[in-house]
Amino acid sequence: MAREENKETVGPAARMAAAVAKRMRLKKGLTQEQLGAQMGYSGAAISAMERLLHAVSDEMLVHLEVALGGGTGIFEEMRELVRLEKLPEQFRGYAPIEQKALALWLYANHVVHGLFQTEAYARALIAGGHPEPTPERVEELVVGRMARKALFNRKQVCEIELILDESVLRRVIGDKEVMREQLEYLAECARRRNVNLQVLPLDAGLGGEYAGDRGDLNIIETPAHDRVTYLEIQRESLLITDRAKVSAHMQQYAKIRAQALDPRRSLGLIEELAGVQR
Repeated sequence: MAREENKETVGPAARMAAAVAKRMRLKKGLTQEQLGAQMGYSGAAISAMERLLHAVSDEMLVHLEVALGGGTGIFEEMRELVRLEKLPEQFRGYAPIEQKALALWLYANHVVHGLFQTEAYARALIAGGHPEPTPERVEELVVGRMARKALFNRKQVCEIELILDESVLRRVIGDKEVMREQLEYLAECARRRNVNLQVLPLDAGLGGEYAGDRGDLNIIETPAHDRVTYLEIQRESLLITDRAKVSAHMQQYAKIRAQALDPRRSLGLIEELAGVQR
C-alpha cells in the first residue's frame, strides 16, 4: 500500500512525470477513474502516482504516452530519466556512459555480467540480495537492467567483448531451469556479430598466473574515443579516467584474454553446460 512517507523517495524525474500527467489529464477533462480505465489501472493507482505515494512505473509511462501523449513522445522520453534515477545509486553515473559506448571490454568472475543476464536470472539474483528488497524494488531493478540491452541493437553498433570466468557458468542462480535458460541466452549472444564472448577456464591458474584474480573489470571507449574504467564491489563504485591507470587495466584485460578459451571453444563449453545437442 502506498504511504505518505514514500514521497521522500520519489526522484525528480518521477515527480516531473507525475506533474505533467496530472496537468495533461486535467486539460483533457478526465477524472482519475476515467484515465485509469483507459490505461487499465484503477483510479486509486492514478491518484497514488499523482500524489507521489509511489514513483510512476515504466509500464505506466508506456500507457500514459498512449492515453495522454498525443504523439508528442513526452512520456517515452521520461522513461529513460525515470529508469536512471531508480538504478542503484552507485550505478547511476556509469549507466549513461555504458549506453553511449563505442566499445566495451568486460570481465566477470562472480555472476553473469548485467548486460548479458536474462530476466529470470536477474530477478533471482536481485531478489536474493541483502538487505532483502521489496517486490516493487525488485521489479524496478529488473526493468532497469533489461533496459540496458538496448545497447545490443543500437543503430551505431557497439562492439562488446565479454570474458566470463568458467565458475560463473557453473554457479547456479535461481534454479537449474533459470540457469539453463541463461546459458542458452549467452550462446545466442555469442553468435552476434558485434559480440565476442570468451570463457576463462577453471584451470587457467595451473601455471600460477591467474590473470582474473583481481575481480570484475569494465573498460569503456567513449564517443570521444577516450577510455575509462568502471569498477564495482560491495555496492561501492569507482569510475577511473586517469589514462595511466586505464592503460594498466587494458593490459590486465589483455592477460585475461590471453588465458581464455578462444570464442569457438568458449561457445562449445557454454552449449555443453546448457545441454545443447550439437
